[in-house]
Amino acid sequence: MCAMVFAGVIWAQQIPHGLEVPLWPDGAPNAEDAPDVSERSDDPALPKKFTVVHHPSIYVFLAPQDKATGAAVVVAPGGGHSQLVIDKEGWEMADWLNKHGVAAFVLKYRLAKAKNSYYTVEQDAWEDASQAMRMVRKQAGDWKIDPKRVGFMGFSAGGELAALMETHFEPATRPDFAVIVYPGFKPGAITVPNNAPPTFLVCADDDPTHVVTTVNLYLDLQKQGVSAEMHIYASGKHGFGLRAPTTMPVASWTDRLWDWMGDRGLR
Repeated sequence: MCAMVFAGVIWAQQIPHGLEVPLWPDGAPNAEDAPDVSERSDDPALPKKFTVVHHPSIYVFLAPQDKATGAAVVVAPGGGHSQLVIDKEGWEMADWLNKHGVAAFVLKYRLAKAKNSYYTVEQDAWEDASQAMRMVRKQAGDWKIDPKRVGFMGFSAGGELAALMETHFEPATRPDFAVIVYPGFKPGAITVPNNAPPTFLVCADDDPTHVVTTVNLYLDLQKQGVSAEMHIYASGKHGFGLRAPTTMPVASWTDRLWDWMGDRGLR
């Protein structure tokens, strides 16, 4: 079996599902050298959530070879920047993407609002997200993905990070597409350039704070001539992820996402 060394990890033809890869092998910029804090799940390798992050990473979930489309998505879970609800908005989304042939890279980023945190969203979390995009593209050949079909998806606080990623980038970190799910950020915090990537947005109308953010971002994208599709469901509240009851229309949002990806040639 051939292998290569990258960031202190031995890469082989068979990459373990959910392999954690550090974003910054020598330590993240400005990061405290202290342990991360997580809540265990039934799978010790995949925690239920994180409440402290000093060692940012991505968890690698490659699609089965017989389904792989070559597309990939970096997934940023939410949690109000005080925690990462990485099971609901990370592992579950990765599973859905993999079933559809899309590689997923779940992002563990530094938390600006965790207790005693000195990190910021605009610098530290954004740096982690940008580094994740660089790493995924750099390793595209080994991970059998198309470096020109790498998107960025974020939920809630992760949606804020996704909005930052699609509006503040260099060539190596610009997502090829963005998926923004019930995002939360302050009015005026995001300025959309005319070269932002195509964007899919979704929220529920009974999530009043986040639906305003979603609609305003859509309108800003439209003003700049950026292709965007938005779905606002009457009910679903905040944080539905993939767990909305199947009787609710919002439960079909991933079907609309898959249609959109197909329409854009992203799958």
